[in-house]
Amino acid sequence: MTDFFKTIYEWVYGFFGVEQFIKILNSGNYSAFLTYDGIVSLIAPLFPIVLVLEILTALLYKKFKALDYKIPLFSYILNAVIGRFISIGAIAFCIGLFQKHAVFQATFTWYWFIYGYIVWEFGHFIYHYLGHKVRLFWCLHSTHHAPQTMNLSVSYAHFFLEGPYADVIRTTVCILLGVPPAMLFVIMFIDGFWGSFIHIGEHMLKDGKLGFLYRFILTPSHHRVHHAKNPVYMDTNFCNLLNIWDRAFGTYQPEDSRIPIEYGITREMIPNSFLDSYFGEFSGLAKDVVKAPGLKNKILYIFMPPGWSHTGDHKTASKVKAEINPLKSVAIYQE
Repeated sequence: MTDFFKTIYEWVYGFFGVEQFIKILNSGNYSAFLTYDGIVSLIAPLFPIVLVLEILTALLYKKFKALDYKIPLFSYILNAVIGRFISIGAIAFCIGLFQKHAVFQATFTWYWFIYGYIVWEFGHFIYHYLGHKVRLFWCLHSTHHAPQTMNLSVSYAHFFLEGPYADVIRTTVCILLGVPPAMLFVIMFIDGFWGSFIHIGEHMLKDGKLGFLYRFILTPSHHRVHHAKNPVYMDTNFCNLLNIWDRAFGTYQPEDSRIPIEYGITREMIPNSFLDSYFGEFSGLAKDVVKAPGLKNKILYIFMPPGWSHTGDHKTASKVKAEINPLKSVAIYQE
């Protein structure tokens, strides 16, 4: 029994990410909080603390539903170890393989940091765009879109191989374009924190636009749009913090107050099923590949967008968006 409680304690301790913070406190060297590691130790616990506050707020207003947290919780437990180690290995491999082929090498200054972040967002856009436009990669990414509500725990809802897939693309792009590893790790930390925060739910932040910042960066409101299955919102806002690449490639979409967001994915799912959210898309892909006539069609099912069909009866996001008049959709919601 003692071992059981010790395991629970270590899990909670690790979840809140306070190990480095406590270590600095115990050392008595408080100036260490001014270093990069010290700043990370102060910021890292903020997200899990806000998540707990979000849950407590939902309980207070009697809006808490345990099922809303089921898929993210099970995903977190499954991914906690294996996905993290694969990602670390993938990042190290990409740095070692591609750094010698970089077009040039930036230095760690504020102006090169801005460049580095723009490059990172480009890599993030590529990974995220492919995650919606290539069926195989959608199988990795769809778990993140499966929850039918939005709250901070959704940031934990990932298939365990999505992180490594994302890190291979983002790290490769950054290293080849001259972002030094030390800068890359700082950017990754900022991106991870912001990427978690923009999943904050309406219980904690009703209007997720963040005032004037809405015009310059991607806010929780933008990311709620990204998680929507409404046709007008589908496949938009792929960036994480800077919206520069969404604007450049025409995928930027502000929230329309006349069109309430419907979260989730468009295929029929088993309600609140972790197994369906985690493996359902793989199962669907496997069935389509088996039934497809000829090798060419089997390969196309793997690499064409979700909804593509060898019969020509496509139900891809692009086709659905093209067929639906956004103004007609608004009228329907207002009725």
